[in-house]
Amino acid sequence: MTKREVLIKAASEVSGQIDLNGYEGNDAGSVGAALITKEGNIYTGICLVLACGLGFCAEASAVAEMLKHRETEIEKIVAVTDDGKIIPPCGRCRELLVQVNRSNLKTKVILSKEEEVFLSDLLPHTWTDKA
Repeated sequence: MTKREVLIKAASEVSGQIDLNGYEGNDAGSVGAALITKEGNIYTGICLVLACGLGFCAEASAVAEMLKHRETEIEKIVAVTDDGKIIPPCGRCRELLVQVNRSNLKTKVILSKEEEVFLSDLLPHTWTDKA
């Protein structure tokens, strides 16, 4: 299996709706993410959707797991919905990846089973770039 296939599979395996039995609309796991670091380790995460805008994306969850292991450089990342659709990271997550380590602009972002692009293509101008 290619790294792309391994990451898509890992993200798909952790995704899946988790009913939180709280407020209507609160859930977790509708998106799963997986990343592989420059060291070759794979970390996963799930999203958390809560009332009032609380919660976080699956990519942020995977990054937090990676940081617990004292790694910061990401080779490749993917996010997959619970129905199997591959989605790109939101703007907040794109910026998060760069702020964790500026070299992550070279991270390959999986956009489909066939396509991946560098994070720098999705985030050509970070907020810290000088004019």
